[in-house]
Amino acid sequence: MKTCFRIFIITTLFLSAVQVFSQDTTKISAVKKAFESSYFFEKSANYVTAIAKIKGVYDENSYEINLRLGYLYYESIKYRESENYYKKAIALKPNSIEAKLGIALPLYALASWDTLKMQYEAILKLDPNNSTVNYRMGMIYYYKPDYATALTYFQKVYDSYPFDYDNTIMLAWTMLKLKKYTEAKAYFTTVLLIRSNDPSALSGLKEIK
Repeated sequence: MKTCFRIFIITTLFLSAVQVFSQDTTKISAVKKAFESSYFFEKSANYVTAIAKIKGVYDENSYEINLRLGYLYYESIKYRESENYYKKAIALKPNSIEAKLGIALPLYALASWDTLKMQYEAILKLDPNNSTVNYRMGMIYYYKPDYATALTYFQKVYDSYPFDYDNTIMLAWTMLKLKKYTEAKAYFTTVLLIRSNDPSALSGLKEIK
C-alpha cells in the first residue's frame, strides 16, 4: 500500500513538473517570437506595432521586456513612457549600466538634467572609467559653465583615449577657458592630427595667438 502511494506521489510530481516545463517552454517561445516581430516592425519605423508585439507578452518582472519597451517608446517619441519602462528595468537590475545609459535618452529629451546627472553618477560608481559617461559629464559641466569640473572628466577620458576627436577638442577648449594656453595649444594641435584643418581647432589656436 505504501509503495503504491509513493508511486502515486512521484507520478503526480512528475506530471506537474512536465506541465510547468511545458508552460515555461511555451512562454519562452512566445516571448522570442514577440521580440523577433518587434525587430521586424522597428526596421520600418512602425513602432506602434513593435510595441504592441512586446506588450502582448508583457511581464513586469522581465528586465529584457522592460528594457525593450523603454527603447521602443523612446524611438516613438513618447519620452515619459520610455522613462517609466527604463526605471522598471533598473529596479529589476540595479547594477545594469545599459539600462542607465538607456534612460539617459528620454531624460535628455525631457531636459531632466538633475535626474540625468544622477544616472550618470550612478554609472560612474559602477564603472569609474566609463568613457561615454565621463565625456557626457564633462559636457554637462562645460556648459554650466564649470570648466574646472569639466576638465576632470575630459582628462579621464583622454587618459584612455588620447586620440579621440570629440573628447580632445573639448579638452582643448576647456583648457582655453581656464586660460591654460600652453596645454590648450597642445591639445588643439593634436586635434589637427586627427582632422587636418578642423575649424574648431583652428579657431581655438587663433584665440590663443
